[in-house]
Amino acid sequence: MDFTTPPIEDGFTAEKLFTQGFSYTYDDVIFLPHYIDFAADAVDLSTRLTRRLPLAVPFVASPMDTVSESAMAAAMASLGGIAVVHSNVPAAVQAAILRRAKSRRVPILSDPAFAAPYAVVEHDDAFGASPFLLVTDTGTSAGKLLGYVARSDWTNQTDKGLRVGDYMAPPPKPAPWNADLNKINEIMESEKSGAVALERDGEVVDLVVREEVERVRGYPKLVAPATVGADGEFMVGAAVGTREDDKERLEHLVKAGLNVVVLDSSQGNSIYQLEMVKYVKRVYPELDVIGGNVVTMYQAENLIQAGVDGLRVGMGSGSICTTQEVCAVGRGQATAVYKVSSIAYKSGVPVIADGGISNSGHIVKALSLGASTVMMGSFLAGSLEAPGAYVYQNGQRVKKYRGMGSLEAMTKGSDARYLGDTAKLKIAQGVVGAVKDKGSVLNFIPYTLQAVRQGFQDIGASSLQSAHDLLRSRELRLEKNKKRSKRNHCSSLLSLSLPGPEWSSTG
Repeated sequence: MDFTTPPIEDGFTAEKLFTQGFSYTYDDVIFLPHYIDFAADAVDLSTRLTRRLPLAVPFVASPMDTVSESAMAAAMASLGGIAVVHSNVPAAVQAAILRRAKSRRVPILSDPAFAAPYAVVEHDDAFGASPFLLVTDTGTSAGKLLGYVARSDWTNQTDKGLRVGDYMAPPPKPAPWNADLNKINEIMESEKSGAVALERDGEVVDLVVREEVERVRGYPKLVAPATVGADGEFMVGAAVGTREDDKERLEHLVKAGLNVVVLDSSQGNSIYQLEMVKYVKRVYPELDVIGGNVVTMYQAENLIQAGVDGLRVGMGSGSICTTQEVCAVGRGQATAVYKVSSIAYKSGVPVIADGGISNSGHIVKALSLGASTVMMGSFLAGSLEAPGAYVYQNGQRVKKYRGMGSLEAMTKGSDARYLGDTAKLKIAQGVVGAVKDKGSVLNFIPYTLQAVRQGFQDIGASSLQSAHDLLRSRELRLEKNKKRSKRNHCSSLLSLSLPGPEWSSTG
């Protein structure tokens, strides 16, 4: 009788697990621990968004109109990640959002409003979303700064018929647009001032006040280098569609300083996108283009052959996306990421795992299954930097969060993403909900990053590349996870009653 110890065979390789005919979500699989010989703090999460665009942090903010505008773009870039500005606005507005994010080097944006000194402000609409009204001689950002009016001072002003020049505060000390928090703080200390005006090429960019500087300095220290281009500006991406007028939109964005473009479609393997990829590569050869969305190797191969520099993976996996239920098309996100990554890496094309991220464990799984970055919507929605105002619902402070396939978003123009802009009837592939207040991404993203590092440590991966090597060498082992949750697993998504023929999220 042979008592030789059999070879150890524990768990499944990814290759074996994902070829059994099942479509797995992140919650359907679990990694087995491996060998540790390094500290969690030593894990290197630097990566590439596209062939030519490196990131210190593998996090991307999704091009959704309740997630990514100028404040999110500046914050994500300062953290070492990047945001993709949504296209659910006119081209000129999208370009302005991009310019605002790139016009400073601190993650503080007040989106300032301007007025001439002779202006009379009778309603707070003049302030827009800003806490200040900047007073210049021309009433525009191109004028000379004469002073400013805080919204609180205007509120306390008894005579609203006065000109703003009669009660404005004097202009604060200027600072260059690319001044960092330390430089701004030094100016405030030396001038004994509570504000600093950021200027660029003779124009006022924004007003930074002491309270905001102290708020940001109170967050965890940023250890990753910011995502900055050769021109010293934050790097920002933007989404466009595949229609003829999107070529004009792209021109606006390129002039505004666009760093990477995402062709935004729920199903990217179409003649429209293939032709748009070729157009972008021909007209803007220095601009990297991300194609998608795809979930199969066949879809990915077509876009790779067309010339994409990155692939966005996911179809119906987001917490507010209902494509799989409505159209019966899609794929479990874990399977999709693994399958697409297994072919994309052979061509040096990074993969963005888009959707289905509701905790740090999902991020570990996405990156370990071959993705180079994760794109997040609900994970960032509800943050201070997300667009929209906070409201109270059932005693909780929340912000609206909606899928770009919801009827509400489609009325703003996102129906082109689902190739439905010419259809007589609009079919929703998303819902509208609300997300609890999460505070600033500058505060919770550093903790998320540390949790991801600890996950990588447990599987024995000291870097993102190391995780991919373990996956492809078959050393990384997985099993099917018996405990499963609903596909739309974002526990922070709340029901929000809204008028119209809309489904309500029950998250």
